[in-house]
Amino acid sequence: MKKPVPYEKRKASYGYQFLSLWLIGTLIFFLYPLAESLKYSFMELSPGKGGMQGEWIGLKNYIAIFTADAYYSKYLIDVLIETLWKTPLIMIFSLLIAVILNQEFKGRSFARAVFFLPVIIATGPVYSIISGNLSGSGVGTQFSTIFHTDLTGDFFEFIGLYGISEEVQNLAEMISDHIFAIVWNSGIQILIFLAALQGIPSSVREAALIEGATGWEYFWKITLPYISPMILVCLIFTVIDSFISPDNAVMKRVLEMQQEWKYGSAAAMAWTYFIIVMFAIGFLTLIMRNYIYYQTD
Repeated sequence: MKKPVPYEKRKASYGYQFLSLWLIGTLIFFLYPLAESLKYSFMELSPGKGGMQGEWIGLKNYIAIFTADAYYSKYLIDVLIETLWKTPLIMIFSLLIAVILNQEFKGRSFARAVFFLPVIIATGPVYSIISGNLSGSGVGTQFSTIFHTDLTGDFFEFIGLYGISEEVQNLAEMISDHIFAIVWNSGIQILIFLAALQGIPSSVREAALIEGATGWEYFWKITLPYISPMILVCLIFTVIDSFISPDNAVMKRVLEMQQEWKYGSAAAMAWTYFIIVMFAIGFLTLIMRNYIYYQTD
């Protein structure tokens, strides 16, 4: 007599059956092309009969993109610098808006919808039209001038700040020019922070009020520790989102090389970029894990 299959194994088999189509799709449409692109990065490719014809050249493509290509290194440094200063601004803005949207006030649902709207329409062409980066887009150009008007000098004079160094003023102008991009790229982070804030038990706030904690003390000693795991999630998401932005110069350079039939160089650029992104994420995770609070700790 055949021995019946235990219930736990049957449950596990149901899970594998449910994931089977996804696993097959991942293998065929993701892992296989990924392995092919890695192989292409070590080859000199040219179109031929029956497909691409390649010759193994080792690390020459990787050396050439840093020595022979006049744009890749510059674009890579620009993207890293932009990510370095834009990520903290997006994180701070997202957390600030999430804290505000977590309060009780009239029109809260509408305000939440407004800040989440970019997530729904966050496509490359839409962003290019609105930001004015799409050539021939008169509407986008006129719309983007709202966010690129030089008002920093007038603002500093209005609040009584004079004699500011040129470096500080240039930094302020750079941030003001990217206000639209910062707001546009904060929708997911606001949603995650908002969910984390709503997950704080009400009993904790009641206990803090009984102990006489101020709003400032509650934020630093209760709110931040409770949402610290989501801070790490948002930080990683923001870094990745910045690296794959539709106006990313490195991504555009990779596509340009591909359109010029230089698939080996394009693959080498993409894999170098991928390694740098993974290193940045690992470095951030290594630093942030010492500041993450879990309720099981």
